Amino acid sequence: MRRSLVWVKPEGAELAEAELGQGRMAATGTAVGGDPLPYRLEYELTTGDRYVTARLAVRATGVDARTGPWRRWLELVNRPEGEWKVTARAEGHVPMPPPGGDATVLRGALDCDLGLSPLTNTMPVLRDGLLDGVPGPAASVEYLMAWVSVPDLVVTPSRQRYTFLRRDGDRSVVRFSSPGFTEEIVFDRDGLVVDYPSIGRAVRP
Repeated sequence: MRRSLVWVKPEGAELAEAELGQGRMAATGTAVGGDPLPYRLEYELTTGDRYVTARLAVRATGVDARTGPWRRWLELVNRPEGEWKVTARAEGHVPMPPPGGDATVLRGALDCDLGLSPLTNTMPVLRDGLLDGVPGPAASVEYLMAWVSVPDLVVTPSRQRYTFLRRDGDRSVVRFSSPGFTEEIVFDRDGLVVDYPSIGRAVRP
């Protein structure tokens, strides 16, 4: 199954093209934003079996009014043995921390989580059947994620919990929570985000 989606965000927009099937997903996307400075972001994502992240490649570019053009690249590779490889580089000078991070603290994470992108919420809910769960403890799962902040492309570990709340027709509502943040996300029957209030809302074709 192939899908193309556009999400409108509080400060930008994102276009993603995703292919899902047989427990795997491959996707490409482009996003624009304006915080903490205007940027354009492009990414490629592939998973292995059970929607476990295999590789995420991200590029962020922009122009700083004082220092000129800047570019950043990040590649995350999740090896079969559960070890991550982080490769990053940057060009230009902008007031952001350097891209990349310590791969050793990501060990055990199954998924990447690309900041401000509704796409990467799809993998955990499909893998653990959270779209058709029954409300209660059995429908609540905690994850360790390799979280990528945008647009600086810094990678850090993130503890997150997904909890199935209810079905609403052909849509499912799942509570997302991480330290200091909670939101209810609406997914369609394919596991793609329809509405993530503080992150993005899908544009109907």
